[in-house]
Amino acid sequence: MITVINAGGAGTRLWPLSTSKNPKYLLKLVENESLLQAAYQRAKRLSDTVYVITNAESLHLVREQLPELSEEFFVAEPDRRDTAGCFVVALNHVRQHHPSDEPVALLHADHFIRDIDGFVHSFKVAEAASREKGSIVLVGVEPDQPATGLGYIQKGKALNEQALVYNVQSFKEKPDFATAQSYVQSGRYLWNAGYFIGSVDTFLQAMEQFAPELKANYDRLAAATDSQSYQEVFLSFEKISIDYALIEKTKNLLVVPASFDWIDIGSFAEAHSVSPIDERGNFTKGPVETEEVTNSYIRNETDKPLAVIGLDNVAVINTEHGLLVMRKDMSQSVKKVVQRIQDKG
Repeated sequence: MITVINAGGAGTRLWPLSTSKNPKYLLKLVENESLLQAAYQRAKRLSDTVYVITNAESLHLVREQLPELSEEFFVAEPDRRDTAGCFVVALNHVRQHHPSDEPVALLHADHFIRDIDGFVHSFKVAEAASREKGSIVLVGVEPDQPATGLGYIQKGKALNEQALVYNVQSFKEKPDFATAQSYVQSGRYLWNAGYFIGSVDTFLQAMEQFAPELKANYDRLAAATDSQSYQEVFLSFEKISIDYALIEKTKNLLVVPASFDWIDIGSFAEAHSVSPIDERGNFTKGPVETEEVTNSYIRNETDKPLAVIGLDNVAVINTEHGLLVMRKDMSQSVKKVVQRIQDKG
């Protein structure tokens, strides 16, 4: 199996810690290694061949964080074109260097996972199912709460009584709270973590049948004869996720329920949930003083002292790029506020 790590996106909801020049997958949010470094260590457990795809702007930073990875295993996108663009680049690159019937696992650089053995087990099950059935196989996460900001995969019939491999019945996008509750209670739904396994041949067949525009993009990129034409083709791609462009249109998909913990740290509330806390429920980092503060995430990345007094359920983030003070349950609003800041700047 070949693994491809998608190191893209800016993680806007983690501003001012995450910026376009220092995106969240490069941050050491929880442990002594960055999210990207942790993803690479997981990927190495799956296979000896690991590619990292990132945008040209971040390439030098990604290389610095993975010094043991040889030059030929870094692939740079000319710009950001969402996960569909990354997917096309990955398939094109893998097909140029490997047999097209070898399974490829597409991973993400910004997910947080503790149970590495469970992660490896789930992907090995998915790899075996993909080889046996010639299908695209997803790895979905068992939901532990009625999340409204995630997509869901509805499980269909199991392939057999022993194997934890199911047909995909449908996809559901970001439901309201009551609907999400019903999904969790039914036991028939998984979170869509954006994990896919399949050979290049399998992916191209699905694109040919269900996503001809994406297949045309792939063909044009594969036909590019020099770096300038390659860049021109890539920049012509629509910004769209691979879920919308291909996966949710494809029939005969399979899904494996993840046997590992998982979180996409997309907000400071989520970062707080996986961070070490004190007896008052606070996480603090840097020169920070608190008084009567509870259940809060406080991070100071500057040398100036930061004091927080008499607050509960807040995130306070101070960096050279800006200062954020908010209620943790308002994490989803950071993105639109950052957009206003960028528009003014």
